Amino acid sequence: MGHLIAPCVVVQLHADAGSVGTTAIDKRPVDYAVKVGRLGLYADVQADRKNHGGEEKAVYAYAAEDADWWAQQLGRDIPPGLFGENLRVEGIDASTPQIGERWRIGTGEDAVVLEVTYPRTPCMTFARWMGEDDNGWVRRFSDARRLGTYLRVVKTGTVKAGDPIEVEAAPVGSPTILDNYRLPSD
Repeated sequence: MGHLIAPCVVVQLHADAGSVGTTAIDKRPVDYAVKVGRLGLYADVQADRKNHGGEEKAVYAYAAEDADWWAQQLGRDIPPGLFGENLRVEGIDASTPQIGERWRIGTGEDAVVLEVTYPRTPCMTFARWMGEDDNGWVRRFSDARRLGTYLRVVKTGTVKAGDPIEVEAAPVGSPTILDNYRLPSD
């Protein structure tokens, strides 16, 4: 069983050189319970709704263990929200879960149920945000296979830091999110 280190929501929109012209990647942890609706965490937005958000990519989760690995690789801290994630989790594999696997976050009537749908596909907005756009960040992030996962909301409720995360079984024979992942340049 894992737990939720932090729910993260957008702090402010930033101008971005990409085709949308703005980004909502600047997410930070909050210290209160956050409602989770069908389209994700309340008080959060996605600027590029073509590639982020919607019901199939309502919530993005990233594991603390993977963030720690990146901190060593980059020689800098990777605090919750820096990668644009909505949920920083610990003790749960967010980079190779099975498609259709369900995560119950919290306890009681207000627990949230999420279902694994896709891996994150890194983009140049992410590279620019990290200050790594001249260093092959998109390819490097993809090659590391520590992408994190998108989830759909099956049951709405609320989440807060410290909530337990219980992984429910995926459909028998379901592939992992990486089984069909193609690198951005493939």
